[in-house]
Amino acid sequence: MPYPLYLLGLAVFAQGTSEFMLAGLVPDIARDLAVSVPAAGTLTSAFAVGMIVGAPLTALLGRRRPRRQSMLVFLAVFLAVHVVGALTADFTVLLLTRVVAALADAGFLAVGLVAATAMVAPDAKGRATAVLLGGTTLACVVGVPAGAALGHLLGWRSAFWAVALVSAPALVAIARSVPRGPADGGDPAPGVRTELRALRRPRLLSVLCLAALVNGATFCTFTYLAPLVTEVCGLAAGWVPAVLALFGAGAFAGVTAAGRLADRGPRRVLPAAGSALLVGWAALAVTAGRPAVALALVPVLGLLAFGVGSTLVTRVLYEAVDAPSLGGAFATSALNVGAALGPVLGGAALDGGFGHRSPVAVSVLLMAVAGLVARLPAHRRERPA
Repeated sequence: MPYPLYLLGLAVFAQGTSEFMLAGLVPDIARDLAVSVPAAGTLTSAFAVGMIVGAPLTALLGRRRPRRQSMLVFLAVFLAVHVVGALTADFTVLLLTRVVAALADAGFLAVGLVAATAMVAPDAKGRATAVLLGGTTLACVVGVPAGAALGHLLGWRSAFWAVALVSAPALVAIARSVPRGPADGGDPAPGVRTELRALRRPRLLSVLCLAALVNGATFCTFTYLAPLVTEVCGLAAGWVPAVLALFGAGAFAGVTAAGRLADRGPRRVLPAAGSALLVGWAALAVTAGRPAVALALVPVLGLLAFGVGSTLVTRVLYEAVDAPSLGGAFATSALNVGAALGPVLGGAALDGGFGHRSPVAVSVLLMAVAGLVARLPAHRRERPA
């Protein structure tokens, strides 16, 4: 894989840390800013909503600009709003910074996915995607637990400062090492209407729907993993970073494996892995009160959730081959529809008095719906060559 891909992965690492670290900081933010835990959980949903809107919008705005220039602007804005978030004492301001950070993150990821797949052979999109998304899973392994540990020791604001500090060297590295590149990858780009027309295809829509549902199930539980660990498993708050690290380690393994499987034979892997993920969420819902079993399940669920999700992202890029500028935006928006939906549904279950296991039960339901979508004729039909 080309070296610049790994520099893009470094930036995605900083962005993924920001997006996921709230899973370990929600209780602290809620106490400090005098809001409820479900209200603090909307910070994750706000980020996801910003990603949904931002991915196609920023991809359209940047499609005629050099990719490196676009990515540098997005990353600089991302860094700046984290400084604001670290300084504010107002929950509304913090919420707004999450939306702006998400817009910048969405733009970077949408352009970065297109840039990454343009750097490799046409049949290596899965491996290029895995390198880029590897930054996200490394964020789960290293960044999120480190952010949770910092928040536990020095307060949640220190985690926001840490994200800003990690973004700075990524900004410099991309400016120096990533090729400037044309906005259209060197070939005449199809018109916006032509690219948007790809969304009329039932098979592409079904893959996007699956990506949203799978990611919704993942974020529904992941956002409220900290209270699950402390209130249901009965473990001390100091265990939260370790549990997040276990989930992240599994996620990294899942994305790494998916990078090759997505290019070779995803239609043989996705049904089995999706079914296993459904069973895994159900097992966690039932056994969350047994710490040893729950801790054993967490990395397995990370592997399956991110492995299936990463494979679906790659399938979107293959299905949207006639939308070279917006294919990454389609995938980014689909993932974040799920990332917005999951925490909202999990928070609603908590507010409804169904207990701290209820977000995991919602994850089971979302995966069951995904299983039904995967059996629709539109999804099973092969796309014409």
